[in-house]
Amino acid sequence: MASDSQRFRRAIERFDEANSQDPRGKELLYAQRMTAWLEKLDPNALEPLKLAARCQHIRRWEIPRSSFPMDRSGYLKWRKTLYGFHAEKAGEILRHVGYDDATIARVQSLLRKEKLKLDPEMQTLEDVICLVFLENYFSDFAREQDESKVQNIIRRTWMKMSQRGQDLALTLKLSEEDRQLIAQALKPA
Repeated sequence: MASDSQRFRRAIERFDEANSQDPRGKELLYAQRMTAWLEKLDPNALEPLKLAARCQHIRRWEIPRSSFPMDRSGYLKWRKTLYGFHAEKAGEILRHVGYDDATIARVQSLLRKEKLKLDPEMQTLEDVICLVFLENYFSDFAREQDESKVQNIIRRTWMKMSQRGQDLALTLKLSEEDRQLIAQALKPA
């Protein structure tokens, strides 16, 4: 029987194999960035949280955004569909490498974003998600959208984060233009 560390390594390898099949070549890098931020935020994170961070977007390309209406309602339905899809795919891999039902259920709960703001591990995962977005994807996203949409996204992102996550976000190495966008969005109305 495999040791716990071997099982964990096999799960990470399987997640990475699944994400390396992304035709756009983006999901493996995203998963690696998630792991790196989790290690910064919580070096003593429990195994289910580490697993959830690594597979948070597993095989995401299989359910493209364009398969849902291109409005806010369609976006929210797409995201909710993805949460379940990621939980299902992660569960299959975790079961295959020998994880118990309780660990699988915990990882799936984190991937479905259950109890955000109430569950400290879920909040840590959400902080990681937001920090990865702000550090690596925000700048390109902001250039592709109109300013009012960008400001709404910044406000929503900020509300999802804990105070600690917000404080860390303010230390990110962002362009002056991106910093100004964020500062403008966060100004009291």
